[in-house]
Amino acid sequence: MPFSIRLSRRFTVQCSVTYNAGPFQGQGTVWNLSCTGWRLSGDLPMRPGETLSLTVTLPNEQRIEVPEAVVRWSRGQEFAIENLAIEPHTHARLHHYVKRLVQEPTEILS
Repeated sequence: MPFSIRLSRRFTVQCSVTYNAGPFQGQGTVWNLSCTGWRLSGDLPMRPGETLSLTVTLPNEQRIEVPEAVVRWSRGQEFAIENLAIEPHTHARLHHYVKRLVQEPTEILS
């Protein structure tokens, strides 16, 4: 995998996620996030280049829905995705949550 610089800072979290790839559904955990991408693990292995949709439940119980994302890399049950499509109001909520993580990095946000 070639080296690339991330455009957005990632933040450590632990959130439940449900993701769908075609007719298949997986359950897992998001381990870090940014406004543009996520690292997660789950029970449905994914391959680089595959597309999926996902619903993430943030620690504050707020749900974030990403209708289209692409897998950028995978290792076993772990993979990273880049958001391709996200509703403007959902992106604003995610941006607000990430902004709070920047301001309060040592606290669990609720």
